[in-house]
Amino acid sequence: MKIAIPAVDRQPAAAIDTRFGRSPWFLVYDTDTQTWDALQNAPNLQAAQGAGIQSSETLVQHGIRVLLAPHCGPKAFRVLQAAGVIVCLGANGTAADALTAYQEGKLQPAASADVEGHW
Repeated sequence: MKIAIPAVDRQPAAAIDTRFGRSPWFLVYDTDTQTWDALQNAPNLQAAQGAGIQSSETLVQHGIRVLLAPHCGPKAFRVLQAAGVIVCLGANGTAADALTAYQEGKLQPAASADVEGHW
C-alpha cells in the first residue's frame, strides 16, 4: 500500500507542507517494500486554481491509497474519496513523524474536508 504525505522537500525528515494542493513534493511510503519515494508536484505549484483537484488526481494516478495531510479542501477531498483514497488529517511535524503517527493509530480517517476551498 502506498501512503502519500505533502512535504517541503524530498526527504522523510522534511517538514510537512500545510497546503496540500500546492505542496512541492509528495513523499510516498510503500508499506510492501518499506521504502520512500518522492513525487514532484511542480505543475500544481503555480496553478491559478484547481491545485487541490489536480494534486489529488496525480496521487490517484500513482496508486496512492492513504493521504496523511494537515488539511484538505472539499474539492480535493471529494476526488480522493471517490477514488477510494483514505484521507487522514491533522498530520504535523515531518513526513516521517506523520507516518509514525499513522502507524500508531494517532491519525484516523476523516469523514470530510476540514477547510473551505481557497483558504
